Amino acid sequence: MSRFDGNTVVITGASSGIGESCARKFVAAGARVVLAARSAEPLQRLVEELGSDVAHAVPTDVSDRAACERLISEAMSRFGSLDILVNNAAHNSRGPLEEIPMDEMLQILDVNLRAPMMLTRLALPTMRSQGAGTIVNVASLAGRFPLADEATYSATKFALRIFSFAVAEELRNTNVRVCVVTPGPVETGFILDESVIDTVPPLVFSQPMSTADEIADLVLASAADGTRERTKPALSGKIATLSYLVPGVRKLLMPIFERKGTREKKKYLERRSR
Repeated sequence: MSRFDGNTVVITGASSGIGESCARKFVAAGARVVLAARSAEPLQRLVEELGSDVAHAVPTDVSDRAACERLISEAMSRFGSLDILVNNAAHNSRGPLEEIPMDEMLQILDVNLRAPMMLTRLALPTMRSQGAGTIVNVASLAGRFPLADEATYSATKFALRIFSFAVAEELRNTNVRVCVVTPGPVETGFILDESVIDTVPPLVFSQPMSTADEIADLVLASAADGTRERTKPALSGKIATLSYLVPGVRKLLMPIFERKGTREKKKYLERRSR
């Protein structure tokens, strides 16, 4: 018996990267998946690959309340339960805060924080009535380390982590669990796409890169056992926390990490140009 047999999993940001990997892994583990993202075409391709008996696409703009309500409703209508919610969708626009268009700043807030808060609120009544459920929120080490040129993104990921812990406390006497997966840099288009890589701060490249599959494995592990938080790379998480708690450490380490990050970013750009 697979560990997620009969479970229905809603995954946001499912058209690529971590979300797409989660979809494949959940289906391989026996689950049925409801795939959400703004673009319909990649979702439909993934449904065709996985099979329409176990996968269902719901094109969704998670920044829209009505769309979030429709997503949860359609998951229930299609598969009859909602056992796991993976809030993975994310948006970013990098640069000094004063230069970020206001609409872009608000979009980061809507997608990274408002959406998972809304979807969590929408999922809870169903999970409570079923007697069990798990919500996995994908945060970021950027939420544990103030990242220049990504101030709004860092703020949303910090808030998502604390929101998750607070709701988990509210639910501590139930069988509904809220977990956080906190990755460092991940080898996806979110930071490596040609359209964005030049704007990614060198500091991001100073830490070991994980693959989307590796982070998806953490999501599935959290969905299975309810562990409050998983972080990868683990050492990067400890450094981020220490730097946040002891500003002097951050001041000491920043020049070292920025030099290393500049070298690593240059290597990525050189490999891409070959």
